[in-house]
Amino acid sequence: MQQFARHIFILFFFLAGGLSFGQTCYSPQSDDLRIDVPYSVSVNVPFDVNIAFSNDSLASLYGNGSYLVRINNTPHELVFQNGKAVVTQMYDNRSDFQLEWGSLTFSESVRPVPKWMSILPPLLAILLALILKEVIISIFTGLFAGSLIISVYAEGWTGIMTAFYRLIDTYIIGALNNADHLSIIVFSMLIGGMVAVISANGGMNAMVTRISRIARTAKSGQFATWFLGVAIFFDDYSNTLVVGNTMRPITDKLRISREKLSYIVDSTAAPVASIAFITTWIGAELGYINDGITGLGLSENPYTIFLHSLKYSFYPVFALVFILMIIRSGREFGPMLHAERKARAEGYPEEQIDVEAVTAKGKERLRNAVVPVFVVVFGTIAALIYTGWDNEIAHGDTGFLYKLSAFIGKGDPYRSLLWSSLAAIIVAVVMSRAQKILRLKVAVEKVVAGLKTMLDPVIILVLAWALAGITEDLHTADFITGVFISGKIPFYLIPLITFILASLVSFSTGSSWGTMAILYPLMLPASWLVCKEAGLDYNASLDIFHNVVACVLTGSVLGDHCSPISDTTIMSSLASSCNHISHVRTQLPYAATTGVIAMLGGTLLATIGVPVFVCFFLGFLLMYLTLRVFGKPI
Repeated sequence: MQQFARHIFILFFFLAGGLSFGQTCYSPQSDDLRIDVPYSVSVNVPFDVNIAFSNDSLASLYGNGSYLVRINNTPHELVFQNGKAVVTQMYDNRSDFQLEWGSLTFSESVRPVPKWMSILPPLLAILLALILKEVIISIFTGLFAGSLIISVYAEGWTGIMTAFYRLIDTYIIGALNNADHLSIIVFSMLIGGMVAVISANGGMNAMVTRISRIARTAKSGQFATWFLGVAIFFDDYSNTLVVGNTMRPITDKLRISREKLSYIVDSTAAPVASIAFITTWIGAELGYINDGITGLGLSENPYTIFLHSLKYSFYPVFALVFILMIIRSGREFGPMLHAERKARAEGYPEEQIDVEAVTAKGKERLRNAVVPVFVVVFGTIAALIYTGWDNEIAHGDTGFLYKLSAFIGKGDPYRSLLWSSLAAIIVAVVMSRAQKILRLKVAVEKVVAGLKTMLDPVIILVLAWALAGITEDLHTADFITGVFISGKIPFYLIPLITFILASLVSFSTGSSWGTMAILYPLMLPASWLVCKEAGLDYNASLDIFHNVVACVLTGSVLGDHCSPISDTTIMSSLASSCNHISHVRTQLPYAATTGVIAMLGGTLLATIGVPVFVCFFLGFLLMYLTLRVFGKPI
């Protein structure tokens, strides 16, 4: 009787659908539809199945309407627009996506990848890089492992060969088929061309000579590098390339290790760019914060939240101060101690500033280096203001600094970097030719030679971006996040867990911006709701909320510093002409030290009510004691 009633109900459901839904009289033939299930599907992660009519005539006749079908034995209203429909599914194990429409059944097999396997590709790449000390092979191996996991689950063991093909035609080409990535590649190569020209025309030699009069010792040379890194605060990419390339001849002359140069460059660029008011980061940060607070009913605006969160930004401040402590004390520890002692004892071969353009001899003029570098720096700022200009903000009642920050935050950093670097090359070539230092043919040859010097770092960048594509398809960030936020979390642990989580996600994916995009919309609502459930009042909840905002930002910077697959870490290595793995190995203990102190002496104590100024003082004291106990004179 129950079975009979069930059949009557389904029949009534279909009849009702035929009366209420448009165009239900249509019944498809076997070749009328295309069903596209994503190639990569993860366990318990929603995915979209795209359903479309196979030709334009069918799409025009039947492609705008609702049809009653059965999906996986469940009645479902399939809504088409312009010949296409989307069905969201989620599976916890191997199954079939089955669509029953009229007398036909369309079926596609779905083999979701277990989430725990998503951590294997980046983990393999990172471990191999640290063991083999060879980054290209290591990242390539991680790439192939990720592609293999996806292809085997999608096709079975026949997917082994497909994995090799997808590695190149899907992930590497996908990394290149990205306007932002291409902008970074071109910008890096243009900076390489500019450096080659100002080296050939004697400008770099003049700059080295002039700065060497001030930076006469290893200590003053490191301080000059730190100061320049903090001064170029508006963008981390231009910071690393300009400071690394400018200071390398000077630090080589002073027998400062290139590992130390890379560390100073890397550990000033992102920290200062992440917390300064006027940077290329501010627009993304405010956008992510706004996404996170949407629907919470907070009376705060994103910029106010960002400003209040700065008092909890312990890691960037500790990273900047720790460099000064190391320089002032003359002490090092870990692999950096060995690198510094080796550099002091052996030094570096003197760079050939002018290989071919003999006419530059005796014409080394400081302006030939300073002017192109200034074009990059101030040209980028001007371009950011131009691309981010908003008449409503410009004529508003807000202060000058707020307007400037808003313009730069809304600006297009990639176009700005491209414009300024291209202008710098043109200026360098024109100045060289106008002074009759370089013939035009020689200047162009120098530009091309400078572009070629960036090939190896560009390869590493592309592979790192491709690996990031693998981790995105495998939902690595979702896996790590799920491990940490499963179960009930006490409100006082929310900032600490957020910091650790952001560090791990950034370390695994190599992207601080990607980490912020993932965690801000997730952790901000979660932290606010946990505080409300714990009975905290508005102001107390807001303090925790500000701390979490800072922890997402600062934790992502820490993970980015420690990761060998991070683009900024790679760019710091290339700008300093330092072996990439050597840079990672020597920086890791320093970044980890400041990260742990920031986490325990800053984030955790601030959460339980210790005044912020006490946390900063305690953090500085712990860093000083660490150097005194573990550091050794060079």
